[in-house]
Order: sequence, then C-alpha cells, then structure tokens
Amino acid sequence: MSEEEAMRPTPATVHVQGVSKRYGDRQAVDDVSLDIGRGEFFGLLGPNGAGKSTLVEIMEGLRRADTGSVALFGESPWPRNTALLPRIGIQTQSSAFFVRQTAREHLSTVAALYGAPREAAEAALDSVGLTGRRDVQVEKLSGGQRQRLAIASALVHGPELIFLDEPTAALDPQARRDLWDVLRSLKEQGRTIVHTTHHLDEAQELCDRIAILVDGRIVVTDSPHALVDASRAPSRLLLPLGRLDERKAADVAGVDRVTVQGGSLVLETRTTGRVLSALDRLVGLDGVQTRTPSLEDVYLDLTAGATQSPHTDRSIPETTPERRP
Repeated sequence: MSEEEAMRPTPATVHVQGVSKRYGDRQAVDDVSLDIGRGEFFGLLGPNGAGKSTLVEIMEGLRRADTGSVALFGESPWPRNTALLPRIGIQTQSSAFFVRQTAREHLSTVAALYGAPREAAEAALDSVGLTGRRDVQVEKLSGGQRQRLAIASALVHGPELIFLDEPTAALDPQARRDLWDVLRSLKEQGRTIVHTTHHLDEAQELCDRIAILVDGRIVVTDSPHALVDASRAPSRLLLPLGRLDERKAADVAGVDRVTVQGGSLVLETRTTGRVLSALDRLVGLDGVQTRTPSLEDVYLDLTAGATQSPHTDRSIPETTPERRP
C-alpha cells in the first residue's frame, strides 16, 4: 500500500445523516449524524431513554426515520433491503430463538437461512464458549447462555457489520472478559461493530470511538482515551482510614475534596504528583492507592441532569419492528 493510499480516509460502513424520530410528543432521536468506518469498533452510550436503541434500529432497517437518511455499505436499509441481510448481524436484548431445538440445531437453522455452511454453527458455538452446551435445548439454557447464543446467532453467517445491544448484560465477570476476547478477534478480522452498553469499562476497553447520546442528541464523539484525557475529572487517592486526619488531609496543597468511602479516606486532586509528595512526607505511601479519571467520570459529567425515561426505547408503543432470524 502506498503512503497516499494509507492516508486516504476509510469509507464509511455506516453513514447516518440528520436522522430524527418522534413518538407522540417525545423526540427519541434528534437530528443525529455520524459515520462509522470499516473495521471500526464504535460504541453508543447514554442513559435509558436517550435514544440509543431507536437509533440502532433505524440503522438496522427495523424502524423508519421520520427525517434523515441511513446508508450501510452505501445502500439504504429501509425499506427492508434483502441484499444487505447477509452482510449484517444483529443481536438484541430480546432475541427470538427456536426454543425446542438444541443450541446446535438452532444455529444450524439460522446458518441455513443465510446460506452459510453447517459447520458454521459449530464455529459460532465455540466462539462464544457454548460448545459444551451444544446439545442442550435452548429453553433449558440459562439467561447468560441464551445471551451468548444470541451473539452466536448474529455471527454464524460471517457478517461484515455487527450490531450488538448490551451483549454482556447477563454475563458473569469471567464470561464478560471471555466475550471481550471474541469481540476483539472480530475486529481483528476487519469486521465493523456497533455496540451499545451501560458497562463503561467495557466501552473504554473495546471501542475505537464512542458517541454519547443525551435526550436524543449526540453530545460528543471521540475515542475513550481522548475524552478522558481532555476531561477535568480529578484523580482520587485512597488512604486507609486512620492514617491521616480528614482536616489535615483537606489542608494538603492540591487537594480539592476529602470524603470517606468504602473504608478509605479519599482525596480528590488534579495535581496528583504534588499531593503524593506531600503524603509521602506526612504519612508515607504504603497502602495508598491511586484512581485516575475514567470514561465513567466523563460520562457522568456529560449526562448529569439528563432526562431519564422509566422505560427503554424498545418499550415505546409502536408496531413491533420486523425481526430477522
């Protein structure tokens, strides 16, 4: 590849321009525009009711936007574009299953619907750690196992573009980390991933870029690293209780705030090195823990005061969008 080709922008796999959607008197999505590049791991974050699920369903071609346009690989997904179906995979929080089939039979059926080979089912089961449960009926799988099966269903036909809605919501910590490895491998294969999650550590760990939605509008789009780096969120220094008096801690130059949390004295500061030096002189640094700003700090700052809907986007009364297998 020449230097000129390397510098050329990657064509957008997903192009969203001026998309809006209203339900009655509620503006669910408000003039949203964004581009997601080929091979990008893109996260959509926001409070419940911010418009994430509605926006994703419009991208998927499951809902129609009131205004604006969406293109996947340069083609509109609405009205139902069957030419796009083999190129995209969709995992939702309310995925439908062939519950009387075994996990392997279910995936074989889904693979056949897309014209994928039968061995694709075994590969998909293995990728999400369900090989040992392949002969168990779907209705007898646990909630977390069904969640993994939903992800396998979205992957079984080898799509180029994958939509994942809270993919690790029902998984235990170890299963979450295992799935992170699966998602990283998909990105390494050049697949584009659109990912919604409330797990901010997950978004910070996996996503190339994120967009944060508040009340239907995108308030920021950037890499997690850039957002954290540009934030004014303080670092936190945690001391074992009893090591330093709260009043004396508050008098340390550079300390902005002192609280007691979880059995630790917490000092908030934007001059970490200066405060650590002062603590070293006062009480030493044994047992002192440092917590640097995270994506969660940025998120909480940007979404403070956002309107919180008591229901998620998917519960908005409307004709149920058509679900793909």
